[in-house]
Amino acid sequence: MPVMTEPVNAGEFIVSEGNNSISRELIELAPDLALMPGTILGKNTSTGVYGPIDPAADTGLQMAAGVLWDHVITDATGGEGVIIARLAEVDQELLVWPEGITDEEKTTAVEELSTLDIILRTGEQG
Repeated sequence: MPVMTEPVNAGEFIVSEGNNSISRELIELAPDLALMPGTILGKNTSTGVYGPIDPAADTGLQMAAGVLWDHVITDATGGEGVIIARLAEVDQELLVWPEGITDEEKTTAVEELSTLDIILRTGEQG
């Protein structure tokens, strides 16, 4: 029998979040992206547009600004998405980091998320 793999579901990385929609924000995303739920995002400070965190950037994208809620594909003009922007616990094993990120860069991003009250947990808590 073939092995079937279920894709990552929207918000699957959430351990807990604030009541109603206090943890979430609707945001503008950069063009030509294909992103998975749990992707760590940064925010370009000059345009206000979000994209995957990029530790080598100097536009604001090098700083963790939230966690993408669902699968998103943007076109050449960009698109919208929902992020966990504050007040949440997330399963660190289900987060999506950029390829090649160092442990030091990841530690910095985790600290940046904690200032937003987004706390990483190991596995399901409760």
